[in-house]
Amino acid sequence: MSDDSQRISELESRLEFQDETITRLNDALVAQQNRLDQLEKRQQQLIEHLKSAQAKDDPAKEPPPPHY
Repeated sequence: MSDDSQRISELESRLEFQDETITRLNDALVAQQNRLDQLEKRQQQLIEHLKSAQAKDDPAKEPPPPHY
């Protein structure tokens, strides 16, 4: 019976370790996803900023220089 108790205790220990590992991995994944979301939002802001800057610098929209 002692052998069975030892095996059960070992299995319980492994299960607890696996649960802790899964929790840590999940926390890391959630943090990584949050960071990815932030970076995608920032990237979209930069794209919009560049489009806005390009629209302002579009030579087709500027009047011709005075010597024309």
